[in-house]
Amino acid sequence: MTSTWRSLRSPFWGAALMTLLLALYIGLVGQRAVAFVATGQPIGIGIGVALFVVAAIGALLLVLEVRFGLRITRLGARLEREGATPDDVVPVRPSGRPTREAADELFPRYRDAVEADPEDWRGWYRLGIVYDAAGDRKRARAAMRTALAKAAATR
Repeated sequence: MTSTWRSLRSPFWGAALMTLLLALYIGLVGQRAVAFVATGQPIGIGIGVALFVVAAIGALLLVLEVRFGLRITRLGARLEREGATPDDVVPVRPSGRPTREAADELFPRYRDAVEADPEDWRGWYRLGIVYDAAGDRKRARAAMRTALAKAAATR
């Protein structure tokens, strides 16, 4: 089975469902925090304050991740409108994920493109896609952040 890079975008609805579930969880933690503070007991108040802090950090991280995802999605749509998405056809597993070997074979080409023009956000975006396909999420996110910064600088 093969696939083009275009079909490798993460599904919107899966991310939306996870976001909704995490927001619900954060809301429930906040509700428990209020209940602990309402006890009036010092230990209950301490636990309640700690839960508020955890809920606030969770909410902040959720907002930052959703914002990052939306910005990356818009940048990917821009790349697609420009007709600059990779045309590579790669074999995929039954889950729809590309095989790591295929991504590893493509990696040098996209790395070389970034090294040739490090200011081009398009190259960084494509490199991020290849990193993601190879299973290196940390480097994929770093490349995508670089793509976002370079795209913002070109506007």
